[in-house]
Amino acid sequence: MAKIDLPQVETHLYINGKWLEGSEGTFEVKNPATGEILATVQKGGEKETKEAIQAANKAFEGWSQTSPAERAKLMNKMADLVENDSERLAKIMTMEQGKPLSQAAAEIQTNVENLRWNAAEGQRILGDIVPSPTTNQWQARKQPVGVVGAITPWNFPSNMIIRKISPAIAAGCTVILKPAKATPLSALALMELFDQAGFPEGVVNIVMGDSSTIGKILSESDDIQKITFTGSTEVGQILNEQAAPTLKKVSMELGGHAPFIIFPDADLELATEMLIKTKFINNGQVCTSPNRIFIHKEIKQKATDLIMEKMKGVSVGNGLDDPTTGPLINEEGIEKIEEQLKDAVDKGAQILCGGKRLTEGEYANGFFFEPTVLDGVTKEMAIFYEETFGPVIPLITFEEEDQVIKDANDTIFGLASYFFSTNIHTVDHVSNQLQYGMVGVNDTAISNSATPFGGVKHSGFGRENGTYGVEEYIEVKFVTIRTAK
Repeated sequence: MAKIDLPQVETHLYINGKWLEGSEGTFEVKNPATGEILATVQKGGEKETKEAIQAANKAFEGWSQTSPAERAKLMNKMADLVENDSERLAKIMTMEQGKPLSQAAAEIQTNVENLRWNAAEGQRILGDIVPSPTTNQWQARKQPVGVVGAITPWNFPSNMIIRKISPAIAAGCTVILKPAKATPLSALALMELFDQAGFPEGVVNIVMGDSSTIGKILSESDDIQKITFTGSTEVGQILNEQAAPTLKKVSMELGGHAPFIIFPDADLELATEMLIKTKFINNGQVCTSPNRIFIHKEIKQKATDLIMEKMKGVSVGNGLDDPTTGPLINEEGIEKIEEQLKDAVDKGAQILCGGKRLTEGEYANGFFFEPTVLDGVTKEMAIFYEETFGPVIPLITFEEEDQVIKDANDTIFGLASYFFSTNIHTVDHVSNQLQYGMVGVNDTAISNSATPFGGVKHSGFGRENGTYGVEEYIEVKFVTIRTAK
């Protein structure tokens, strides 16, 4: 394909309404499809993080007192700017993260929906009048929690930001954003639009740099009242420990290892179609990606044949060409898949298709891996228990409903789960028994602006999206008013 230059984007820190250089030098952002350096970005550290905290703290007093209608007006203006700039934002995302252009465009549209939904929900944060047995009036008031530290991942480098900032500013909080070092350009492009929208200085700030430094300062600061993090369970545990002494509110959206169960009465065409579609979103680099595919023994061969037929339509390439799937984010992602596949094959699994790194021609300088189907997976293999962040479909055979529920729950993770059945008793029983924060029944569309998103067990706690997402940024204050002597 012809070379496409990166759209113009800011590369400085954004603190208190100003674009600033970092005190820690710079770092490079590379295209995972080509290996080329896209941009050199300013790097902040302790100094800039503390400046951002001070700015957000100062801005909180005014922003928290701004009327919900005025906050909504600015958020809707931001939504308009994002929608009007969607083509540029999508190209930036594809070039720094690798996902196909159509998926990047869909992510940007989700940002628009999320901003508008939360703009409206911020005007519906309702308190309560509690009946009192005396003449006193009892009130339960809802108020913004304060300054928020938001730490976001590279796999959804735009939506994870908006999904945290939108409910926070709708509730009246101010925010310091720390995006992933691999994908800061999408975050910076959004900051440009927040600036254009006219948000007051200090309401939204961004500091790029090392997570170990910035995350630690945000977590330990007494001036930060809330930490929201999406990323690995290991990092989430560290942040949670760092935040504990200050007793701040914390929400964590961490790793996942989603089961995808196909029962014998399932619509096989639908189930296999949804499997292929969902598995290769972002090349499998999604915490809700189907990672363990349980298929009933009676339909195993037929389902496998359908999967293999549909795999023929899965294409791999540079995201700008809009294939089914693009590159992995880095070399570490490739190595993890290779290790899991070797372990599985050594223990008896069979690779039905794929299984190798792509290195020839247009793939030479990127992190590309063949879409893979692995059959005969058992609990003796690492891939049964380890989250796979890549384009691998591991097939597992089961016979009994109660046993597959037990096996599906046999993981430290509890984020997303899916199953396919047309039996109403199976639908009711299995959806109740799966130990996950989200269950998709004959469907995989579990992320929506109006519905709660989050997990249990080592997948974290707290919810994003919907009314539940806004509540994460609110404190409840009880007020009693004596109305008579």
